[in-house]
Formats: sequence, structure tokens, C-alpha cells
Amino acid sequence: MATRPDTLETVKLAMELLKRIPRVGKISAQELHSQLTDAGIQRDLRSVQRQLGMLSEHFDIECDDRSKPYGYSWKSGSKAFALPHLTTQESLLLHLAEQHLRQLLPARIMRSMDAFFTQAHRNLQNNDNAKLEREWAKKIRVVATSQPLIAPKIATEVFEAVTEALYSNCWLTLKYSNANKKVSTVNVMPLGLAQQGPRFYLVCRYRDYDNERSLAMHRIQSATVSNLTFDRPQEFDLKKYDDDGRFGFGYGKRIQLSFQIDKVAGFHLLESKLSSNQQAEVLQDGNLKISATVVESAMLDWWLRGFGDAVSEVSRTPVDEAVA
Repeated sequence: MATRPDTLETVKLAMELLKRIPRVGKISAQELHSQLTDAGIQRDLRSVQRQLGMLSEHFDIECDDRSKPYGYSWKSGSKAFALPHLTTQESLLLHLAEQHLRQLLPARIMRSMDAFFTQAHRNLQNNDNAKLEREWAKKIRVVATSQPLIAPKIATEVFEAVTEALYSNCWLTLKYSNANKKVSTVNVMPLGLAQQGPRFYLVCRYRDYDNERSLAMHRIQSATVSNLTFDRPQEFDLKKYDDDGRFGFGYGKRIQLSFQIDKVAGFHLLESKLSSNQQAEVLQDGNLKISATVVESAMLDWWLRGFGDAVSEVSRTPVDEAVA
């Protein structure tokens, strides 16, 4: 006999709730309902409350009803679902992943994972055997390659709307202030999100245009997700957009760059090359002559000027795309 659809839905709901109930700490029906909604599971709050009551009767789940909202957790020593089986290494991985993914995933997806991240954090903090894992986060760091800058503030509601539209392929209505403080309202097709140093950029197409633009996220004053969806352009590739130097204010024009540089200032170029075909020659005075195929861009100009008098004899020769 086939299982009734409503029975399957009940089982699915029960499984989702069971794996979100923590072993340490408590979670309310309202919080669980919110997590389910963010994960795309649509149930009313009353259904969640009824299911929790049933689960408390059949599983080792306790309900703290001393105050409202009631809090649910697995009983001490119980064999719980999913999260309580995280090893300390898995907890460390989730803890580090959360810090990196917070700005790279749609907000609702991150919220749907909150129970997992919370449990991973608790596993590390409340486990006497996790000392080495707790210390690991203090032993690693991604450092800036230039003068550190404070990230400009992005409104939470803007970030949530932009990432949701990007995730769902929905049109966006933006109120945007450009670098000259001119404010305009535009309809855009979101195609990508990129982080460059402390800044985030939305790659998009304006309605009725077929070229891409990069909008600074912190300059978006408001963002509204439309109900209208779009077919993502097959010809657009975010990696190629980056490779063409678009985030460095270039347009894909490749050149053969050649310059001389002081041996001290340029030593790092012997270890971290400008391109795969870079050539380096040590001159009689000990300085270096560097040549490489790169994308011509404003960022390249800024980089060269940053060396001051240490760089000289700069030449740029256009390179045919087939040769590059």
C-alpha cells in the first residue's frame, strides 16, 4: 500500500525537527518554525508545536515549560539525531565555515543552518577533549596584502534581498547612490557577488541592457526582490568576468607588460608571478627586468605607481587574444 502524502510530510517534518533540536541549550517552537521557513519548509507554527509535543512523548526530548516560550532539547545522555553525533573535528570545520560563508550565502540559507552552527560551537566550548580544536581558530588567519581597510557597512536588509534575488534568479529593484552621490532607482538582473578586499560588489545587468556592471554593495540604499524571475544568461561567466580584469576596472584587453624594478622591491615577483608566462631577468646592476602577459586595467596602473621610483622603463604592447 502506498504511503499517504500527508504521512510522508509528517515524517519529513519530524526528521527536520529532530535534527535541529540541540543537545546543549534549548530552542523554542518559534525558532524552529523560523529555521524551517528559511530552509524552504512551509508549516504553520501550530503544526510545529503539535509535532514537538508528539516527539517529546516518543523520543528523549525534554520540554522546559517553566516560562514561555517553551524550550526543547535532547535529554542528557540520549542518542540524538544528526547534530549530537558531530565529532570535534567536524564541529571545528563547521565553526570555521560559518565565519567564511556568512557573507557568501543567502541569509535564509545561513539561518536554516543556525542550529548546526550553534551545536558545533557548543560542542567545542563544552567538551574538555576539544582543547586542541578550540585553539586551532586562534592559530590561523587570512592577512591583508595591502594596507588594511575597514569594510564599509552594508545594510542587513540590502544584503539579504540581494543574495536572495541572486540565489533565486529574481529581478531586483535598487535605489543606488553612485560615487558622485547621484541616487537613481534601477531594475537589475543579479548575476554574481564578489568580494574584493573589504568590499563586496554585485555584478548585474540593467533591464534592457546586455552588458554587465559592478555595483558597490555599500552604496545600495534599498533593495526589493521582484516576483519576476529570469533565465540566467548562458554566456555570462563570473570567473571570466574576473579574469578579464573587470573588478580592476579593465575590459579584457591583454598586453605584454615589461618593466624594470629594484631588486628588493621586486624580489617577491620571483616567487609570486604576475602570470604563468612571466619572464624575469637579472640585470647587471642587480635589478630585475620583468615581462608578463596581463590584463590592462586601472588596478594595474595603481599597482605600478605604488612602487614609485623603484619601477622604470615601463612598456605595454597589445597582445592578440589567440596568442595570450
